Amino acid sequence: MATIPKYAYIRNKIVKLMQQILLAEDLKVSRIIHGHWRLAEWNLSNQELAGHIQRVFDLGITTFDHADIYGNYSCEQLFGDALKHKKELRHKIQIITKCGIKLLSDKYPERKVKHYDYGYDHIIYSVNNSLKKIGTDYIDLLLLHRPAPFFNPEEVAKAFSELKKSGKVLHFGVSNFSPQQFEMLNSYLDDKLVTNQVEISPYCLEDFENGNMDFFLKERIKPLAWSPLAGGKLLKPVDEKSKRLHKVLLEVSKELTIDSIDKTIYSWILKHPAVILPIVGSGKIERIKNAVEALHVNMPLELWYKIYNTSTGNELP
Repeated sequence: MATIPKYAYIRNKIVKLMQQILLAEDLKVSRIIHGHWRLAEWNLSNQELAGHIQRVFDLGITTFDHADIYGNYSCEQLFGDALKHKKELRHKIQIITKCGIKLLSDKYPERKVKHYDYGYDHIIYSVNNSLKKIGTDYIDLLLLHRPAPFFNPEEVAKAFSELKKSGKVLHFGVSNFSPQQFEMLNSYLDDKLVTNQVEISPYCLEDFENGNMDFFLKERIKPLAWSPLAGGKLLKPVDEKSKRLHKVLLEVSKELTIDSIDKTIYSWILKHPAVILPIVGSGKIERIKNAVEALHVNMPLELWYKIYNTSTGNELP
């Protein structure tokens, strides 16, 4: 194997030039996105969270990912309360949120069955609720959280049109949709979908296998990647697959002189020509710095495939 240049970086260096990715003509997002799925578990006060948001922003990350259901419907409110201490940031950042899942929750005692609702009334209700909790007049990007077996695209199109005209939502996308589901909904919309948020990691290769990655490339869609560390399984392996991946990730990290596995994982994701945008869901600034520093790693193709083949358990045919 050819000699691989050593990987070098400056620890704790603030990255001044974060890559900005164009999802639509008037929507740029940061290449690394900060996720707030577990925000309620970080146990930060409003002031502490405001400081965390500022530090994340100072790293060049301008895009923040939410969903109405996160933290049993609490995370948007926590973020909004913190943002009151940093009002000057609102027009410098992009806020993503999602709707459609109706959880069983003490917040909604009338619900008897977890289900999905993409009716006009629920989408409008969800957006208005998110705006109120976050304390903003508009959402930069609204995603439908999951595909549903009961789905009326005409209702969705009606809601999207109303939200766009009112200025409450600037752009729309989906999450966890297949290529066929994406195209189906798009055929009903005047304002086309700008992205699909899916699970991508060395552990989860589903979107390499179901046609989504080819679809993203064909349509020039830049996907958002949730759970890029496979929910922590790649850092603390729990099964045979994660154990073999952990071993190989350590080997690759050593070969590239990278000091942390998560940096290697992010560099593997960032290498792909589909321009994948990983969502980093951590309350620890060092973890977020690792993702940002991964932007400066040029992973050789052979090592990329070493990780890929380890995940599948097979060599390429």
